[in-house]
Amino acid sequence: MGKKNKKKKFAEVESFPNFFQPGYFDLQEKGFPLKGKWNKEYFQNGNPIIAEFGCGKGDYTYNLAKKNPNKNYIGMDLKGNRIWKGAKDSINDGLTNVAFVRGQVQHVQEYFEPGELSEIWITFPDPQLEKPRHRKRFTHPAFLERYRNILAQDHLIHLKTDSDVFFDYTLEILKEEGIEPIICSYDVYTDPEIEENAPEVKEIQTFYERMWLAEGRLIKYLRFCLKPTNNG
Repeated sequence: MGKKNKKKKFAEVESFPNFFQPGYFDLQEKGFPLKGKWNKEYFQNGNPIIAEFGCGKGDYTYNLAKKNPNKNYIGMDLKGNRIWKGAKDSINDGLTNVAFVRGQVQHVQEYFEPGELSEIWITFPDPQLEKPRHRKRFTHPAFLERYRNILAQDHLIHLKTDSDVFFDYTLEILKEEGIEPIICSYDVYTDPEIEENAPEVKEIQTFYERMWLAEGRLIKYLRFCLKPTNNG
């Protein structure tokens, strides 16, 4: 039954107008048609674009779009059957400020022009706990450089995770890059700074966050800006 449901979701999500799934060779040979044109050709407005990388079921992307109609949101994940829920909920609610892309985060520069994004959310990414896999962490310096190349000048990034290892790793990377976090919370549900300056961090819960909270895990949050490159 599980495999049948996955196939059904794959087939259905491919028909959604808010879902994009370019093939690898098409991406390499032709490029992504909305790169640099998201606002003009898809959203048809000049509002800021915020992306969520590793969006899973699309909970966060969908809810942010619902709460903030004057901003545009794009969720990206490798698994289309996960994205199905957020994409379907967005269609059911008539949201026109949200889109979803099935793709690999290491290829984000294929989807966005320099400066096209205003913010990035990274919510409950795979912490890649096996040491040889640390380069796959979404806050590894190689990923931060990719984000730097597609973010607007303020370079704002949000990270939400239950993983102590991933959180501490990210703090160490930021320290190495000389970046001071704007907000650093080890428990968003007891931290008064979250209530005052980042209420959406508590107000929106992903499918995975609800699981981690049920297990008694603490939810951590970072907000930071990347330093521009020497020529940027």
